[in-house]
Amino acid sequence: MQAVGAAAQLPTSLALLLAAVPAEDRTRATRNWAAIGGLAAAAGPVAGGLLVQVDWRWVFVINVPIGIAAVLAGRAVLPRTTAREKGPLPDVLGAVLVTIAVAALSGALVQAPDWGWLDGRILLLFAVAAAGAAVFVLRSLRHSHPLFELHLLRLPRFGTANVGTFLFGIAFAIMLLSNVLWCQEVWHWSALRTGVAMVPGPALVPVVTLLTARAAQRLGHGPLVATGGLLFAAAMVWRACFASLTPEYWLDLFPSQVLGGVGVGLTLGTLVAAGVSALPGHRSATGSALVNSTRQIAATVGVALLVAIVGAQVGPERRQDFRAAWVVAAALALLCTAVGVRLTRDATRERAAAERGTDLAADGAGPGATDAAPAPALAPAPAPAPADTP
Repeated sequence: MQAVGAAAQLPTSLALLLAAVPAEDRTRATRNWAAIGGLAAAAGPVAGGLLVQVDWRWVFVINVPIGIAAVLAGRAVLPRTTAREKGPLPDVLGAVLVTIAVAALSGALVQAPDWGWLDGRILLLFAVAAAGAAVFVLRSLRHSHPLFELHLLRLPRFGTANVGTFLFGIAFAIMLLSNVLWCQEVWHWSALRTGVAMVPGPALVPVVTLLTARAAQRLGHGPLVATGGLLFAAAMVWRACFASLTPEYWLDLFPSQVLGGVGVGLTLGTLVAAGVSALPGHRSATGSALVNSTRQIAATVGVALLVAIVGAQVGPERRQDFRAAWVVAAALALLCTAVGVRLTRDATRERAAAERGTDLAADGAGPGATDAAPAPALAPAPAPAPADTP
């Protein structure tokens, strides 16, 4: 139930924000939205550690008053929207298909170390994941009301930003969970001490995000994403090189927290802003839902990938496995740096097209707007096939 609530809340919150601000302020508003998420990530581990010290059940109970407060505050301050899109609900079977695909992929990654990568059950799970994803894509392209409007990915900056969000989301999940496991299972720290140790990285995220707002407007999204990916990769390499079996917080964990926090602050919110700014105004809600879904799927895959590398039984003897996981996270962050370079190229192409008066979206290559300008109207999706089934 909590997962359903979170899945409904995150995309809706960004969609409401985008509907409440002018088009020229969408990038800044999106980065601020991401900064608040970083602040919550800093407070969460500490609060969780405190609650676990009292009783682990409070980790779940605490969400009840927070949820009630959010509902009351939302009714009081959120703008009331009168515009409604008429028609049936989004494709329910599509939602089932993508859920099955992600669950099968995660299950295969988690169980493969124990069952064997060539075990028939693992191969079956991979096959189910591939088939579910393929049918979901085909169905979404044909359905009159798909779960995700996949044709939006034809917009160069939007498609590129989603690729970067997926790659960086996996790396971020590996970093976050591996650090917690290392502190608790290798260093044998309490949940509270671990939570306090995790604060510097997430606490830097909103600071960096807000301080670099003008740089994002002046330089564009690409350079910030590229720099953030490099810093995050450096943080993971630092952990791989200096991770010690005895607690060495200031030499081992703290420097990587600082590097990683700055990297996340430069990258995560900027990727979301890059994707959202590429959307036409009437597609900001559905597009932002796709961006947030990409983040959540990436987090799920990242956790499963870490378990596949490190194993379910964690201890000091898995030191080399942890190092391998950090190297994987570094490699993913470097790929995200390449995404930043691609974002810069996409923005350059769009500026050139705008100067020529050419709409790239009309040519099937993407929107004809600059990196900071509102995205143009996207051509409507192809008409659905007579039947809404694959």
